[in-house]
Amino acid sequence: MKLIDTHAHLYLDQFAEDRLAMLERAREKGIQKFYLPNIDQTSIESMLALEKAFPGECFPMMGLHPCSVKEDYEEELGIVRDWLDKRSFCAVGEIGIDLYWDKSFIEQQQKAFIQQAEWAKDLDIPIVIHARESTDMLIQMVKELQDGRLKGIFHCFGGSVEQAKEIIDLGFYLGIGGVVTFKKSGLDQTLSIIGIDHVVLETDAPYLAPVPNRGKRNESAYIFDIAQKVANITGKSLEEVAEQTTRNAETVFQVSLIAK
Repeated sequence: MKLIDTHAHLYLDQFAEDRLAMLERAREKGIQKFYLPNIDQTSIESMLALEKAFPGECFPMMGLHPCSVKEDYEEELGIVRDWLDKRSFCAVGEIGIDLYWDKSFIEQQQKAFIQQAEWAKDLDIPIVIHARESTDMLIQMVKELQDGRLKGIFHCFGGSVEQAKEIIDLGFYLGIGGVVTFKKSGLDQTLSIIGIDHVVLETDAPYLAPVPNRGKRNESAYIFDIAQKVANITGKSLEEVAEQTTRNAETVFQVSLIAK
């Protein structure tokens, strides 16, 4: 059985003491690929080092996380652009709007998202969208930007059936992570209607660990627990969930087309 973690910050210091063991635990559970979203200029070196250490397993993205969009966001975007010009990446991400922590830079976040989405279209690679307390806003922004070239994932999706349908109609996939195992998430109702044809699995490690490890450090091996929960909700077998979500992930990222 093959599984893919489409969103994990495995390069962060939370894994400094046991990164090799953590990756091995994931492999033992069938997780064969790990997609690494960038945060800002401070995370690039460690992210690319992980790619170099595990070629063909760890795939970096390049982008500016909305929580890192501050007064100097244009300088940060310049660094993102420089890297996109230097070499290939599997996606532009993670990018988006975060209105949970700080609403001070909403205009800058919007501008940064639009710019990075346009770059992704020109490069023919997907975007990975961070939409915290901003799902409807980003659905509307994607609608306005969509010209047939925009594609990607709404990361950490936790919305309604109506939002899920709008996202799917835009040609995007839903990133489903540990939140699906939380009792009050509402994702059981959404997924029971939407199904898994447009779902990819993710951990967002080290954050948002699924039950029974909720509150602890998350890691890629827990994709197995997320897949099992999705299987239970949708009435599919674990093998069916693994096969479909892996196919979806490979469609989104077009791994075979990435220049090595």
